[in-house]
This record gives sequence, C-alpha cells and structure tokens, in this order.
Amino acid sequence: MKIPKRIATVIINSLKGGVVPRLGLPFITVGREAEINALLHDVDIIADGGASFRFIVGKYGSGKSFLLQTIRNYAMDRNFVVADADLSPERRLQGTRGQGLATYKELIRNLSTKTKPEGGALTLILDRWISGVQNEVAAASGFGFDDSEFSRLVEKRINEVMLSLSEMVHGFDFARLLTIYYRSYLEGDDESKAKVVKWFRGEYANKTEARNELGVNIIITDDDWYEYLKLFSTFLKKASYSGLMILIDELVNIYKIPNAITRQYNYEKILTMYNDTLQGKARHLGFIMCGTPQCLEDNRRGVFSYEALKSRLEEGRFSLDGLKDVLAPVIKLSPLSYEEMLVLVEKLADIHASLFEYERTLGQDDLINFIKIEFSRLGADTKITPREVIRDFIEVLNIVHQNPTTKVAELLGLESFNYARPELQTEALEKEYEEFEL
Repeated sequence: MKIPKRIATVIINSLKGGVVPRLGLPFITVGREAEINALLHDVDIIADGGASFRFIVGKYGSGKSFLLQTIRNYAMDRNFVVADADLSPERRLQGTRGQGLATYKELIRNLSTKTKPEGGALTLILDRWISGVQNEVAAASGFGFDDSEFSRLVEKRINEVMLSLSEMVHGFDFARLLTIYYRSYLEGDDESKAKVVKWFRGEYANKTEARNELGVNIIITDDDWYEYLKLFSTFLKKASYSGLMILIDELVNIYKIPNAITRQYNYEKILTMYNDTLQGKARHLGFIMCGTPQCLEDNRRGVFSYEALKSRLEEGRFSLDGLKDVLAPVIKLSPLSYEEMLVLVEKLADIHASLFEYERTLGQDDLINFIKIEFSRLGADTKITPREVIRDFIEVLNIVHQNPTTKVAELLGLESFNYARPELQTEALEKEYEEFEL
C-alpha cells in the first residue's frame, strides 16, 4: 500500500527527531500485539460503562509514547473522546501553584475526536451534542425544527441529561453551564457560548469573574479538576460518544519533584483515580499513565514510595522473567526482538524510498547486517531501545540517499560510525537523578 507523502514526511521527520508521529502509525507498527490487545480490551470495558487504569512502564525510547499514540488512534476510531498531556514542572496532578489545574487545561485543550484528531474539539463536542438531540427528537416526533412542540421536546431531552449529571459531585453547576450553552446555541449568542467554553477549560481566574460573566459561583480549581473529568466522561456518553480516555505521559516529572510532601500529594491523587476506576465510582473513563521503571519502582521517590499504591501495583510472587501479565495494572514493555526490529527497519526503508522517490538500495542482507551491528555491542540486549535503532537507521538512509556512490556495506563497517549513542545519555540522566536525590 502506497503511503501519502504528507504522512511519510511526518513519520520520517518525527522519528529522526526522536518523537512519535501522530499520523501514520499503522504503517510502522511492529510487535506489541499482546499489549495492544490488552489495552483494547480496556477500551471495550469503558465503552460498556466500566473504567480502567493502567501504567505503561519502559526505559527512555522503549516505545511507551508509541504505544500511547497507537491506543489513542484506536480509541478515536471507536468513537472515544481522547485527551492527552505530558507532565512537566508546570503540569502535575497536584500542586501549590495551580500545577494540577494546568494539567486539566492541557487535557481539555487536547480533547480529540475522530473528526478532529489534533485537539481543540470541545466546542465541536458541545455543538454535536445539541445537534444530535435535535435530530433524535425530529426523527422520533416528526415535528420540524420550527415547531413550538419540537422545541419543548428538545428542552425536555436536554433536561433529562442535566438531571442525571446533577446527582454527581459538582454536577449541578456543570449541568447549569450546559444549559447556558444550549440556550446560547439556540439564540446564536456566540459570546455567551465562548464564555461557557472558557469556564469548561478552567480559564476563569476567580469566582467573582465567573459570577459576573456567567452567574455561577464556582470555578474549576487545582483540588477538584479530576471530578470534572468524571463529569465529562458521563456527559460524553450521553452525547453519543463511547467514553473518555485520558493519556498522561512523562510520569517521571512527579518522581523528580524535590519536595517529598508534594510528591506524596501527587501520588495520593493517582491513588484516588486508581480506586475510583476499579471500585466503579467512575464510568466510561480510562486512564493510561507512562513512566520509566525507576519512577514507578523506586521506594524512596517513585510511585512505590506511596505504600498504598505499592501494595496495589507490585508484582505477585509468580511473576517470572519472560512471562508477561498484560492484564495487570502495570504493563512492562520488553525490548522488541531482532525479527521485529528487522521488520521495522524494512518498513522505514520503503517509506524513505517512497518519500524521496528513489529505488530502495538497501537489500535484505544490508538490513540484517545493520541489525547485527546494533545488537552486537556490549550491553545492547538490555540497553538498546527502538528509538536509538530507528534514529541510527534513518541516518544511514539519509547518508546513502544523499551520497549515491557510498556503498552500504562499507558504511556499516566503519568503526567511526557510532550506533545507539543515546544509551549513554540515558545512563547520564539516571546518574543525574541519583545525585539529585543525594
């Protein structure tokens, strides 16, 4: 199957830069079948009214973000709304300077659907909900949109949604804001609609501003933003979506928080989310969080430093090396096999040749030799990651394409052509964290 140039460009440029492309993942997906199937099983549970919480754990460049983006695309194809955010020093789950609210804002900003996959879908979702209710009422009643009885029936259906939401924590105010949006929609009042969207995005600085503009005495804060995600998940189901999937990457930024009490507050927030999803207090809602083994398992600073989480997430006595339990709360990514890496570089060679319109010059033997070189260095069986191999291979493709007289075999044989250098950088980062802790 020929890959469009636009998608091929995104794939090659993203992978060369060490980041995961948002487009074209099916063209380069290799392995991870067990992990993907387990997460898709979670997607089915969420669609049926349940909830899920997973950790994906792996070294830098092992494919965590790749798996996250793959599930993101699968979920949107199944009519889910997906929100993703990377944690950072400014975005946490809890903080003294609004870092938790900053994460909420990022999630809402990145709300995505199948028809709007690049984020910013909040207004589209709200408008689609109202339009969907109108179409359902029109089909069931036979009334036209201009009929007074039609308006009454639509209002009744809207109120049913409001009533079901008002029973939840902060549900009354959430429902009231939806009512304001609905009436503004009918009246063509774009200014009022924009104010409601601003409120849902968590952008009101204080209650006075919200009261003056919308007549509500509550705003989304650092302490209660998670409750609004649960409200959104319930509302989205009533708006004919399958549910809400929350994807949070770079969990290591909680591990790096220097203040132990602040770290514990963040882990307490994770525990609340985890318990809600497993105990049935959340519905149509899924969480996937990604981090390194160290940020999860370190008993002094990691997730396991919070005993309540450690007791829930720690492996049991029967977990052995080589035996994966992908149904456990923590999915640990194992390295891709030689055969899977060979399939991956072959796909990349074809995409590169298609993008730059040349006949592929690297044969099967060249690809095999490349993989052998990458995996033959000391410690490669445990240290090397897909990101490092991919970046090196795209460099080979670029050099060979730009220098047609270069023989691939000679290039691969050069001792000065250093492969998988970023592994040293990973070791340096781990050492930096250890020194920082001391």
